[in-house]
Amino acid sequence: MAIAFVFPGQGSQDVGMGRELAEAFPAAREVFDEVDAALGQKLSQLMWEGPKDELTLTENAQPALMAVSMAVMRVLEREKGFSLQDRVKFVAGHSLGEYSALAAAGAFTLTDTAKLLKLRGKAMQAAVPVGQGAMSALLGVGLDVAIKVAEAAAQGDICQIANDNEPTQVVLSGHKTALDRVPEVGKALGVRRAVPLPVSAPFHCALMQPAADAMAEALQAVDIKTPVVPVVCNVLASAISDPAEIRKRLVEQVTGTVRWRESVSYMTAHGVSDVYEIGTGKVLAGIVKRVEKSLNATSIGTPADFDAALASLLNV
Repeated sequence: MAIAFVFPGQGSQDVGMGRELAEAFPAAREVFDEVDAALGQKLSQLMWEGPKDELTLTENAQPALMAVSMAVMRVLEREKGFSLQDRVKFVAGHSLGEYSALAAAGAFTLTDTAKLLKLRGKAMQAAVPVGQGAMSALLGVGLDVAIKVAEAAAQGDICQIANDNEPTQVVLSGHKTALDRVPEVGKALGVRRAVPLPVSAPFHCALMQPAADAMAEALQAVDIKTPVVPVVCNVLASAISDPAEIRKRLVEQVTGTVRWRESVSYMTAHGVSDVYEIGTGKVLAGIVKRVEKSLNATSIGTPADFDAALASLLNV
């Protein structure tokens, strides 16, 4: 019986995120203050009051989601007596959540993580002119069919697997012209529905290469420590701990596929029975259950979540 902590990615943000944590726990308030100071921005005010369209901007959503995850971690460790190192076998995060996972495991400082995610958000947004890229979720099919859809829709444009989330949900990313062809192409290949995603850029595809270059430069300037527990990384779907490899894989992640389905299966195969989603929302907990029905999946993101979760966390 073993525990994994997983950390959400973009899309889970909403106005009000983290506010109850800050009001209930001094340790959480500290995290939001530290992130505000690191960025020279009242990000916490934007998180709690909006406007939503500004919070949803990639450069704000990414550090905001990380801040809530780290606020939960700080409360668990400082106020609830929980030890990640002693109790958790793996950490993993979906896309930007990989940075949250690394920060939780002590590979990055909170300040460096906030700055890296701010830069990552800006670089991803700037990599492709608005309107030229798009993303779409394929429902009802798995990776094998999604690869065929991507190949058929590309027709000289870029169309790639961005996220392999679970057995019946794969996300494509690339040129808008290619993504516009996906519904018709997909119909012939058994796709139940192709849902355009409300994103501002085509993440996790070759069009993000300028952002990957920016992150390579930024990560070279940051000290990365060995995480206290292994991180199951997005592009490998296996656990790593070496700081040089972490740096390399984070750069690859910008243009590479988030292999989430395989990451969950890897953790299960290595004895994980209980997964806790740390931060805003319950998206990953739901996906985890669809990947591996045997897993127990719980979300910890509000003050009300702590007591019930702690009873099982501390007994494992």
